[in-house]
Amino acid sequence: MGDSRFIYINGQWVSSSADGKINVVSPHSEKIIATVANGTTADIDKAVAAARKAFDHGPWPRMDVSARLALLERLAELYEEHLDEFAETITAQMGAPITLSRTRQAPGGLACLRSTIEFARTYEWEQIRPTAEGAPAVVRRLPVGVVGAIAPFNFPQMLIMAKLAPALAAGCTVVVKPAPECPLDALLLAHLVDRVGLPTGVVNVVPADKTASEHLVSHPGVDKIAFTGSTAAGRAIASACGRDMRRCTVELGGKSAAIILEDADPAATAEALRFASFANSGQGCVSQTRILVPRATRDRYLDALARMVDSLKVGDPSDPAVDVGPMVTQSQQRRIAQYIELGIEEGATIVVGGPGIPAHLSRGWYVRPTLFSDVNNRMRIAREEIFGPVVCVIDYEDLDEAVCIAQDSPYGLGGSVRTNDRLLGMSVANRMRTGMFGVNTFSIDFGSPFGGFKASGIGREFGPESIDDYTELQTLYLDPAFV
Repeated sequence: MGDSRFIYINGQWVSSSADGKINVVSPHSEKIIATVANGTTADIDKAVAAARKAFDHGPWPRMDVSARLALLERLAELYEEHLDEFAETITAQMGAPITLSRTRQAPGGLACLRSTIEFARTYEWEQIRPTAEGAPAVVRRLPVGVVGAIAPFNFPQMLIMAKLAPALAAGCTVVVKPAPECPLDALLLAHLVDRVGLPTGVVNVVPADKTASEHLVSHPGVDKIAFTGSTAAGRAIASACGRDMRRCTVELGGKSAAIILEDADPAATAEALRFASFANSGQGCVSQTRILVPRATRDRYLDALARMVDSLKVGDPSDPAVDVGPMVTQSQQRRIAQYIELGIEEGATIVVGGPGIPAHLSRGWYVRPTLFSDVNNRMRIAREEIFGPVVCVIDYEDLDEAVCIAQDSPYGLGGSVRTNDRLLGMSVANRMRTGMFGVNTFSIDFGSPFGGFKASGIGREFGPESIDDYTELQTLYLDPAFV
């Protein structure tokens, strides 16, 4: 990958303006695996200046869309050649199980890029509309400008590409700020971007900490912020952007519910929730962490869930057989441990898991996959996003109560219903106020919008709708004499 001590600004690998470094630490071994430059506010200034110049005076936003997409196709080809390297890098730096990195993490970034290219080919960049004056008006989609793209640690490539691909397709220029916990895959991406030969300054990559992120968010040279992360940070970003009338999309947290109806098969349901609740070691905003079961048949679902959670293999994320790897940082491990203790204090019952790390592990930032029962929806473990392998089972009396519990959340990102009755399942879906919902399934597709209601965010990623958020609408009125 080359020397990771440099940052990518204005088409060049340059040293940071200061000597600060980010130590990238393996969450499995707790050892430093790489050291990268810690970008400063001065580095952000340089990156924004480069992106600003590229947008205001460079060829990128003025290119024909097909010419931009041809370069993005070349990026996709290079990306595919490096899928294994992306997967291994992601696992090493943030602990995602390698099987997930090979099947979802790294391929997700590529799939997002390629789907965006295809949508951009048929996207309605211009529309002719009649007017009362007789001459038509042209409604045009123009690039929004310079984009600050701030990505999280949990699905780093997928969520960088969810911002970068539609921004570039629309003709924007971009400053990418990866999470400090996992900058290595972003630097690998920068090397591929450099090989593609995009115009100077179109893409800039600056690993940095919170101080630099805040500077990017408030920078007067930035036209739009695209952020994925915590709801608390998202609120602050949206507030700052609103103050300056800067565009933003913020994809935030979730506390999604899986509603299990009485006719659902317990074993099949538990197996489906293996992925829906525990994928990426529970470090996912769409994880279904509230499992709603009918009170009358609670025990049979609880038993099946307990067997599934108990069967999860925890350990070295480089082992293809591992289901649950370490948490990304020690502070995240401690935070989840505090929630487990809080659940006990609140009166919930631990069915599987509990405090401490698995007995067979002597190091690493691990958490025991934990299943709570006897949870009510007023408990903090049922209302707050834990972002780890911790799931709550909440029982309900009837379907109306189940829907009420599912809806009673500050979040509105995802969820599902499990039933053998398709019409009943659809009737439940029709009552839900979430950005995504599954009937006997739950998945994320790059052809469909991803995002949520309420505190789960503003805007959408993926699908053709993602391009909308990187454009401004302009109406061009034409003199009848020119028509």
